[in-house]
Amino acid sequence: MKIEAIQGDITRQQLDAIVNAANESLLGGGGVDGAIHRAAGPGLLDECRGLNGCPTGEARITDGYRLPARNVIHTVGPVWRGGDDGEPELLAACYRNALALAEDHEISSIAFPAISTGAYGYPAEDAARIAVETVRAHQGPHVALVRFVCFDRQTRDLYHRLLG
Repeated sequence: MKIEAIQGDITRQQLDAIVNAANESLLGGGGVDGAIHRAAGPGLLDECRGLNGCPTGEARITDGYRLPARNVIHTVGPVWRGGDDGEPELLAACYRNALALAEDHEISSIAFPAISTGAYGYPAEDAARIAVETVRAHQGPHVALVRFVCFDRQTRDLYHRLLG
């Protein structure tokens, strides 16, 4: 499996799937979530309404609608509360469950944002380390490319350093 990090806009990734850092309602919000919903169009919101939400750490899959990606995998990251409230385990579960859904749907290329590091306040370095370790541990026959799509150069440089 190839793992890379770039600076860019996740809504423009021409891969099989992109991951949405969603809230539990799955009905859109700010940051990455709002950008994905805006770019995908109203069909995404309609499909998400039928999913009845998603608990923190779990993942759900939808079509990509007007996005270049065929699918959106929605996962709900933990809100940072200092690190002693299960946040590391929940964040790792986001990546594991998104990758498991990708395998179930024979997705070979997937892009992740920096889950939970925006409004949810997860420290960027800790979150990136969990993301990289969890993706590196993934075993499966389908996922061949994982791309971390970083909003800014500082985050991209952090991922580059962790990826070696």
